[in-house]
Amino acid sequence: MTHASKWTNRLWQCVAAIGAVLVLSGCELPVPNSVQHGYRGTGMVQVYNTRLLAATVDANVPPVAIPQAPGEGPKASQTYKNVQVLGNLSTAQFNRLMVSMSAWVSPNNGGCVYCHNPANFADDEKYTKVVARRMLQMTQYINSEWKPHVAETGVTCYTCHRGQPVPSAIWFTKDHQPQGSNFLGDKAGQNEPAAVVNLSSLPSDPFTPFLLEAKDIRMNGPTPLPSGNRHSTKQTEWTYGLMTHMSTSLGVNCTYCHNSRSFQSWEDAPPQRVTAWHGIRMARDLNVNYMEPLTPVFPDNRKGELGDAPKLNCNTCHQGAYKPLFGAPMAKDFPELTPPPSAKPAQVASK
Repeated sequence: MTHASKWTNRLWQCVAAIGAVLVLSGCELPVPNSVQHGYRGTGMVQVYNTRLLAATVDANVPPVAIPQAPGEGPKASQTYKNVQVLGNLSTAQFNRLMVSMSAWVSPNNGGCVYCHNPANFADDEKYTKVVARRMLQMTQYINSEWKPHVAETGVTCYTCHRGQPVPSAIWFTKDHQPQGSNFLGDKAGQNEPAAVVNLSSLPSDPFTPFLLEAKDIRMNGPTPLPSGNRHSTKQTEWTYGLMTHMSTSLGVNCTYCHNSRSFQSWEDAPPQRVTAWHGIRMARDLNVNYMEPLTPVFPDNRKGELGDAPKLNCNTCHQGAYKPLFGAPMAKDFPELTPPPSAKPAQVASK
């Protein structure tokens, strides 16, 4: 090879290297910002891409609440037939909430008639009305019984639905052994690219063990030696899948809830870890006692591949924000969605 050819090859190598740097740097433009919330050198820092954060902020703008309605006058149960949940409200308060629900859930899908028979609003013929009634009870239950997670911020239908009849973030139990894979043994959902685990090789359904069943999330034992609390690699990967989902759903790093010095330690962990602990149990409670009992109510086209009802996870409410709608106090404008604990709704669904 001539001297000129060598220099030409080197030049092209430099051009290729510069091009690769430009391409890779383009994946994270603008340069991410970081917010330190622990001692330097400990990794206790949150990293944000301002471009992506701006899109998340735009997607988490709460709707303007309709002005409060007077509580005087006839009750909704006296004005309308078959009012099973909100009959104690005045007719004006009841109408205000119904109009709000239409805007929260079905603004482009018929409004009131998405749930109601226009010829007979009292009729329960549409499954959507039966589900909506149960979701009202679930919302009241969350706001009154799960304050360790939602605090006084609370939730409304909009928290999950965002103007859509079906929330964008729901999940179904997956078939971990699809036809033709039995010869591979128990795959446990491995190597099935799924957005919920960022297309990694982690199990594609990290929810069933923890948000439907009550499997232990612990990975390490309390001692250096093997103990009964130490989990297998397979169990650990399910935990990693759930943690990946939670991190993505809240738009935060692992250190938002964990101390990088010792991820398993509760003593030095940020307070958000306790809130997340309650959130996992709240999601499981709602899936077991509200969503799963609705299985016979949902039509087949609304069920999963195994015939189960849609269920919720962290992203159903958070949708990329560390707090749903960045902490907008949704429940304060609708006190009827936060009944006193003594009025906790029943946990048995019926069609």
